[in-house]
Amino acid sequence: MLVGYMRVSTAEQNLALQRDALTSAGCERLYEDTCSGALPDRPGLAKALDQLRAGDALVVWKLDRIGRSLGHVVELVAGLQAREIGLKVLTGGIDTTSSTGRLVFGIFATLAEFERDLIRERTMAGLAAARARGRNGGRPRLMTAAKLRTAMTMMADRSNAASDVAGQLGISLSTLYAYMDGEGQAKPRARKLLATTGR
Repeated sequence: MLVGYMRVSTAEQNLALQRDALTSAGCERLYEDTCSGALPDRPGLAKALDQLRAGDALVVWKLDRIGRSLGHVVELVAGLQAREIGLKVLTGGIDTTSSTGRLVFGIFATLAEFERDLIRERTMAGLAAARARGRNGGRPRLMTAAKLRTAMTMMADRSNAASDVAGQLGISLSTLYAYMDGEGQAKPRARKLLATTGR
């Protein structure tokens, strides 16, 4: 069975072109989404994938209809192949039910891995260069020594709810509990922060 999937980014865009192409290709069922390709949660795609069985094929008009990135497309296709399901792309002639199509996707997978390695290398090089200049990379610390002392005092007062303490200090509940217990007692991370700032 051929299962078609269509996607447009906004409600103003029209699905007619994709629908006509998928119907002409022999798709028995069609599923659709109206959302950005960057969104991980796409109900139409989830339904289409759920309908597919071994020997079936997912059919799309263009490759960018199903993937947020090359890496995401490769991951999706690998999942389909593990279930013995093919992918047919109408514009571009990709068909993983054929040996040529599988070869093309093997090349895509290699390129996606290469892209990930390049990003990792650039990130590590950038962090090393920043450290050499005395700057540490990563997100700025949300918990400061001043906030920590205030939080410990507030948490020691049982009338204060942890969620209220976190909200007032502009930190998440998980961050609060990473530094102290429910009674405001310091955890190792809190002791380390206080030691480095000279409480």
